[in-house]
Amino acid sequence: MFNIKQRKLTAITIIGLLTSYNSIAATEIKVAFNQSDKHPQYSALQYFGDRLSNETNGKYKVNIFPNELLGDQRASLELVQNGAIQMSIVANPLVENYDKTFSVIGLPYIYTSPEHQEKIFTSSILDDLFKSTAKFGFEVLGSYTAGARSIYTKNTPVKSIADLNGKKIRVMQSDTMIKMLSCMGGVGVPMNQGEVYTAIQQGVLDGAENNEITYADLKQYEVAPYFSQTRHLMVPDLLIISSQFLSSIPEADQKLVKNIAKDSIKKEFEMWNAQIQKSEDLAKEKGATFIEVDIKPFQESCKKLQDDLIKTPEQ
Repeated sequence: MFNIKQRKLTAITIIGLLTSYNSIAATEIKVAFNQSDKHPQYSALQYFGDRLSNETNGKYKVNIFPNELLGDQRASLELVQNGAIQMSIVANPLVENYDKTFSVIGLPYIYTSPEHQEKIFTSSILDDLFKSTAKFGFEVLGSYTAGARSIYTKNTPVKSIADLNGKKIRVMQSDTMIKMLSCMGGVGVPMNQGEVYTAIQQGVLDGAENNEITYADLKQYEVAPYFSQTRHLMVPDLLIISSQFLSSIPEADQKLVKNIAKDSIKKEFEMWNAQIQKSEDLAKEKGATFIEVDIKPFQESCKKLQDDLIKTPEQ
């Protein structure tokens, strides 16, 4: 028989073993994110993480690193590829660099409305395309909306193509984006998001292009107060996962990860739509001016680029 001292030691040992087992059992999923923790996509990632943890009894723990803490989107994509981290959100143009077919879902003026985009993103139409990147070390779990992108400038508003002539506008690191700005009359300057504020402030850039939420969230209204609603792009942000990590977990868990990611897309659209007006109101309170623009001339200027990009490498 055990004496009291032995029983206490045994209980302590068992508790220690259980604690150790739990910490080992919880598989960490690191997610890189380039925006703040107030962004709708951050909330969608939280929804994904909470669902995954709850439905696996704590088997997985999702940790989100906002504000480019794990590097910019290009760097985080490479970290996902080599398995250093498990997931990230990256802009569609970065994935175009691996598979040009992705350019089709980010074409200028390709979506007729946010509702049209949501219908596409929550369907299974893009599933085969998203699996095609596995050979590059990552898969796409789904597309989050990043809203409609518009031009905002420092000194004068853009009301027409003529107003954009020669202006240096920050774009994502993509040949398509550079060509698009050229079609619209401007000069596309690829640059990391974290450098944009200072570049506009110092006159390196005349402005940038993005959605209302990012514009307000990063306080870019302070250096570029004219927001011209060209709505030229509704570029998806892609939720990607390491192929190495995905193949390392049980098939049932792989399916669960994909299903919850798909559910999080609708959730992200809901949160995005709720925040757009709040962001616009905030920017206006801080002195920003929003300009309605006749987009038809811009649409016409991008028509040839659309036609060129629709031709996939196989054609």
